[in-house]
Formats: sequence, C-alpha cells, structure tokens
Amino acid sequence: MRTLTAWRLLATLAAAAAALGVAGLVGLALGPSGLEAQTVWDALRSDAGGAAADIVWRIRLPRVVLAMAVGASLALSGVVCQALLRNPLADPYILGISGGAALGGIALLALGGAWGLGATAVPPAAFAGGLVSTGLLYAVAGGGGRFSATHLLLTGVVFNAFAAAAIVFLASLAGLREGTQIFLWLIGNLSAANIAVAPWVAAFLAVGLACTLPLARSLNLMTLGEESAQQLGVAVGRQRRVLLVACALMVSAAVSVAGLVGFVGLIIPHLLRLALGADHRLLVPASALLGAAFLVVCDTLGRSLLQGLELPVGAITALLGGPLFLFLLRRQQTQVLGP
Repeated sequence: MRTLTAWRLLATLAAAAAALGVAGLVGLALGPSGLEAQTVWDALRSDAGGAAADIVWRIRLPRVVLAMAVGASLALSGVVCQALLRNPLADPYILGISGGAALGGIALLALGGAWGLGATAVPPAAFAGGLVSTGLLYAVAGGGGRFSATHLLLTGVVFNAFAAAAIVFLASLAGLREGTQIFLWLIGNLSAANIAVAPWVAAFLAVGLACTLPLARSLNLMTLGEESAQQLGVAVGRQRRVLLVACALMVSAAVSVAGLVGFVGLIIPHLLRLALGADHRLLVPASALLGAAFLVVCDTLGRSLLQGLELPVGAITALLGGPLFLFLLRRQQTQVLGP
C-alpha cells in the first residue's frame, strides 16, 4: 500500500473536486434546450428572470445537484461493499439492499393506483424497501451474532434473486403506463425524479460519510481478513454493522429517486483503487467526489446526445462503464499474469 501523506491526500482530493466542478459546469451548460454557454453563465450570474434563467435555475441546477448526490452515494456504497466483502468486483447491489429498494418502489408503481397512492409515494416506498431488506440481511447473515463476508454475499445473492422474481411478477400485473415507468426504473432514470428530494439524498450521503470516514483505517484492516483485523484492535462486528447501515441508507436513498443506476458503485471504486491504491482514507472521499462527477457527465450525455429524446442515465452508465470495466479488468489480469 502506497504511503498516504497529507500533501498527497490534499492534492488528490483537490483534483477530484476540480473534476466535479468541471462536470457540474458541463451539466449546466449542455442540454436539449440549446442554450449557449455564455447565456448559461449570464443566467447564473444574474438574478434577472426569463426563460434561460428558469431553465438553468429550476431545471438544470437542481438536476445536476441530484445527480451529484446519487452518484456520490452509489460510489461510496461501492467502496464499503468491496471492503466488507473483501472483493474489488463487488458493488452496492450485491448485498441485496438495492433489490429491496427497487422492489418497494416498483410495488408502489404497479399497485399504488389501486391503493390511491401516486408517484410521490414511490421514494418513501423504495427507501422503506431498502431498509427492510437490510434488516432481513442482518437477521439472516448475522445469525448467532456473527457476520462473515461469505454469509453476506450469499444472502445478498438470494435477496436479489427473490427481488428480481417479485419485480417480474409485479411488472406482469401492471398496465402499459405503469410498465413503462417500471422499465425506466429498472434501467435508472433521473428525468422523472422529484428534484425536491435532492437535499434528502444529500443528507443521507452526509450520514454515510460521517460513518465511513472515521472508519477508513478499519476498512483497510478489514480487507486483510476478519481475524487479522480483530487482532489489530478493530471491533469488526460493531463497525461492520455501522458500515452496513450507512451503506443501506445511502443506497436506499439513491435508488428511491433514480432507480437502479448500475456500474457507478462498481467502476468508480475499482478505477480509483487501480490508480490511487487501496488506502480507504483516500479512496473513500475520492470515490464520493468522482462518483458524483461521473453520474453528472452520464446524465448530461443522456440529455444532450439525441435532440428531443432523453436517454436514461442508467443506459449511459452501462454503455460507458461496461467496456471501461472490461478494459480495466483485462489490464489488471495482464499485469498479474503477463500478456
């Protein structure tokens, strides 16, 4: 593991913050409305009204903030999952938390009309689904008062399989309109998200950071194995529960507003681990910053590539993240085994 100095930490985080700032400006400047960059800049600097100001302040800026919060939450959750499972190829969905959140949201989409509930009830239902799945994960994988990475992984796989089957069943019951919403939810989409929930997602991201950053050194030791971490003074059981709850809160909040956006929690931590090393004192904040930047760029591409037609952000993350991940995986394999 490379030595982490204060200078290296500050320089890396400054570069990541700069990348996030550039991504945010790009997200504000580009869009289907065709506003010129100078017009956008003038709208940001001026308090005057007008169509351009409305587009920038009421549509683009809140959506960029929402994409940042969702991207940071997913990337940070990916770091936590990869450390807990001691598997650099893990992502937030492997534990089944996102599957439970998706099931809660899709159940509301499919059946909410019969219950007199509208689309505004979807985020709370999805969030509740994520928390319920986390409780079940804790009850099953933590049997006997002990967790293990293997039990977490296997239980998450079972939860995801059950959630997928239930989602297919609910989708078959839904009508055409609800089926379209379910399809967009499964891909991952920010266009129909309620921008007013962005502070809510950001609040759970802040809770996740507050739980994860102080335990960054413990994450380093957990990757060595449970017994080794315990011998080095880590309260593995208690800290794993704290991290699991933090991960559940962030993933549930992100899925509740954006659906199943894939690859962010997988590709960003893995990419940064290859570039920066495996020290979580650096990996945790850098993943949050670059995860936010990555999703903003992907959402901007989805809004701008096809004039008059918006692509779901989940499709863009898959198109960009899939080939990049395969390239990184092949590169890592070549470095270990040779060409």
